[in-house]
Amino acid sequence: MKLYMHPVSMTSRPVRLFIAENGLDVEEKLVDLMTGEHHQQPFIDVNPNRLVPVLEDGDLRLTESSAILKYLADKIGSPTYPKDLKQRARVNERMDWFNTNFYRDYAYNLIYPQIFPHHKRQSVDVQAGTLAWGKERSQTWLSILNDHIIGPQNQYVCGNEITIADYFGISLLTLGEIVGCDFAEYPNVARWVANMKKLKSWQPVNAALYSFRDAVSGQTFERV
Repeated sequence: MKLYMHPVSMTSRPVRLFIAENGLDVEEKLVDLMTGEHHQQPFIDVNPNRLVPVLEDGDLRLTESSAILKYLADKIGSPTYPKDLKQRARVNERMDWFNTNFYRDYAYNLIYPQIFPHHKRQSVDVQAGTLAWGKERSQTWLSILNDHIIGPQNQYVCGNEITIADYFGISLLTLGEIVGCDFAEYPNVARWVANMKKLKSWQPVNAALYSFRDAVSGQTFERV
């Protein structure tokens, strides 16, 4: 198997974490997002979406992080993607929640416009309005994650056993650490973050994320 990825990519990170935790034999192919390699040939032929990650396994090519996680978990029979129909439905629901409701506002309306020039809005007023909207909506989603999805009893987002929804969600959530989010106002979320950071592969897989964070640490950001 081959994984096209970049180590700081928010959607590459959950796949790389799952691969590392399970010791899977996957060749990594770096696609340099910082130089725009994803907008150039030959990568455009690999993924016309011009995004990472991409997993190749023989004649199968998958271009969505969530689908890649499900495929890999099924391929190795991992309990992180349960066979029970109802348990699996819950995992799917949580992954969809992170990928649509949460990530849309949190990443694209709050964090990305602050850290990536090509996401910054064209005027000061529009930028400020986008960040205000993104912050308010992100706070709403974090409250739901804290109070209803994790809650005071659960250790993970689907109960007390880790699933691929945790791999997926934690990698999206910790994007906020770049701008200084610590989630202290959301104690159940903070506890879940701490649980996930106990994974043996967390630090090596996320070294690039923390290098990015350190590089922009002197800047002032809107955060939740």
